[in-house]
Amino acid sequence: MALIKSLKSRNSDLAEPAEQLKLLNGDIFREGKLPTFREKLMEINAFPLKPAAIKIFQMNIGYMCNQTCKHCHVDAGPDRKEIMSRETMQRCIDIISEHKFDTVDITGGAPEMNPDFRWFVSELRKTEVREIIVRCNLTIILANAKYNDLPEFFKANRIRVVSSLPFYNADRTDRQRGEGVFAKSVEALKLLNAVGYGLPDSGLILDLVYNPGGAFLPAEQSGLERDFKKELKDHFGIQFNMLLCLNNLPVSRFLEYLVESDNFDEYMDLLVRSFNPGAVQGVMCRDTISVDYDGFIYDCDFNQMLKMKVDRNASQHINDFDIKKLTERNIVINQHCFGCTAGAGSSCQGATT
Repeated sequence: MALIKSLKSRNSDLAEPAEQLKLLNGDIFREGKLPTFREKLMEINAFPLKPAAIKIFQMNIGYMCNQTCKHCHVDAGPDRKEIMSRETMQRCIDIISEHKFDTVDITGGAPEMNPDFRWFVSELRKTEVREIIVRCNLTIILANAKYNDLPEFFKANRIRVVSSLPFYNADRTDRQRGEGVFAKSVEALKLLNAVGYGLPDSGLILDLVYNPGGAFLPAEQSGLERDFKKELKDHFGIQFNMLLCLNNLPVSRFLEYLVESDNFDEYMDLLVRSFNPGAVQGVMCRDTISVDYDGFIYDCDFNQMLKMKVDRNASQHINDFDIKKLTERNIVINQHCFGCTAGAGSSCQGATT
């Protein structure tokens, strides 16, 4: 609690990775009030955590975004200037082509705001990669005339679109993502439906992502999916494929929210008490690597935001990419990892159990 009080008293910027890690390893763990993530893994003979086959090559191609969402773990927004260069993209394409990754997962920020986004997707389509995911925030489609044709571009390149929608009504969505976001998201979803996304037998996959609006775990994924499908279809005529439920991890803006609302200790206690050994095998760091805009490699995008690169004995940058070392590495962990193993588990692909 001492560190929390200190940070709040001086309005420290919790977006700084070093400050976040101090807090995540603070009194509640140092004093033994809660076991560490390492200790929980040791209890189930899962330490060190090791990768399975690496199937997903995830890339954050820029932190710039047209939105500033309250719980964004990337701390993305219109003021962020970090952006992946075409040179770095080309190096990633070469790696993806050589090692035949199953899936490329493109994220941001709003990845579509990278000026080389369309070139990159078109070049990826020339490789043998089976699936390309674009994590689209929906409102980018309406943000500017140059983005209005994104549904057609996605369709032409057989993109799987994964979009965050905090809830199926305006109140909860706008509270988390900003005033008017729900109405724009609905309009964008209708545009995606209009070209076939989310419709039966179209082959165009449109998945939505739900994360809780506060310091609690999501309800069961299949039940929430039924509710989302019914409400969006009945009220707006919108269809989609799957709902992916994510736990809120104590990183960046959500960590700041936990501190400001005096919920940090209670939320960490909830995550630890909800630790699910069955979720450990399905955590995304076991089949995914995450590459940032500068080409550095991380075990997941949450570690990326905390600047926790992959194990130093593995290749930490795409210029030194070594698939054998990456497959044999020890996965770097910290207390935020409890968020991926709580309840039904959580990954970029939704619940893990």
